[in-house]
Amino acid sequence: MTTDTRWPGKISAITLFVEDLEATKRFYRNVFRLPVTYEDDDSAVFGFGNTLINLLRSTAAHELIAPARVAAPDAGSRLQLTLPVDDVDAMCKELTARGVTLLNGPMDRPWGIRTASFRDPGGHIWEITQ
Repeated sequence: MTTDTRWPGKISAITLFVEDLEATKRFYRNVFRLPVTYEDDDSAVFGFGNTLINLLRSTAAHELIAPARVAAPDAGSRLQLTLPVDDVDAMCKELTARGVTLLNGPMDRPWGIRTASFRDPGGHIWEITQ
């Protein structure tokens, strides 16, 4: 058996399926203060360090994942994306000023970190942690 030391490597991109691309793109610009690095009629890409977040219209996702189906945004959360910050409380105040409604936090977790969570317009959960 040969071992490929390049596998699995880093995650280069995460594609999130969204119903309202324009609203979600606006949310990412306003909340994360990031420019769009690529866009077309069906997608908008943002750079988070070395990882690209691709917002893809859910109607265009079928071709990408068939025969799997795209779940409805209200079907429940299946993932959480986490961003480290220096001060969760200060970032929560900043996010609230940017129009974000927190799902929870800031709170101290039993495993020793402070967190807060919010949802983007596509229903994806983002956590900030310190």
